Amino acid sequence: MSERTVRFNGDAEVLYRQAVRTPLPDEDAERVFHENMMDVADAQVRKAEMLEDPDVPLLEAYEKQLEGIAATYKRRCRHIAGDDYEEVALAYQRGERTDRIGALTAYYFEGLWRMQQRFTVADMMFFPIILRYPDSFTVNIRFASGYKTTESVLYESPEHSTEDLDEEYAETYYHESLYSQKEAAEQIKETAEILREEFPHPDEVPFDERKYGGIVSAGGRKGSVFSSMLQSVEPDPDRFTEPVDEPTLVDEGPEAARTERELLPDGCIVI
Repeated sequence: MSERTVRFNGDAEVLYRQAVRTPLPDEDAERVFHENMMDVADAQVRKAEMLEDPDVPLLEAYEKQLEGIAATYKRRCRHIAGDDYEEVALAYQRGERTDRIGALTAYYFEGLWRMQQRFTVADMMFFPIILRYPDSFTVNIRFASGYKTTESVLYESPEHSTEDLDEEYAETYYHESLYSQKEAAEQIKETAEILREEFPHPDEVPFDERKYGGIVSAGGRKGSVFSSMLQSVEPDPDRFTEPVDEPTLVDEGPEAARTERELLPDGCIVI
């Protein structure tokens, strides 16, 4: 990134209690949305396969997933504001822009910056929620303090353990860690199916059966322990009363508060 971006320190207010609402005016738009969500499902499968492979370091699987999400946000920034998206986002942060394009770019740029921070910052969990409505979908980029939800699957990376174990216990810990990774891989594979069920192909499922769908996911790390979670979410049918004709920032919906209440341990801070 540029020197200007290196000096960026983040602005939690850009994300706080907000989401991006994007219209789905026709089946072509629905197909694009479906394809994007299937990319997420495929990424879950790839992550599971890497966890199952004892020759692939766990951190590599973790970082590959972060890189994929960061690349998605970077593409969104470039799609919205062009190659100068960094300057657009920073101008919005400085108060020099107040327009819709500036707000959207700043939102995704903040998400991109925070995803990059997760390579080095522990105890910060990625906690997004994606919801499908009849005429639109919303993406709510959230981060939470801590490293796991109440429903997260946990798995260990022996390469990142700071425990000084003797040879016998070190070998036992190594094999237990591999077992935890394989157990997690099975559950992560199942989350890919949740994504396929929540966001079906518009050519294969009637509109009344696909007009609502949603998922909430979470991923974090603390030392040698990694966590993962993805569940379906039922969207509130009364959230929106007016259509939208272009991507725009909106207040988060009641689903956000519900998932925080149901999934986050007491004392978690959400941005």
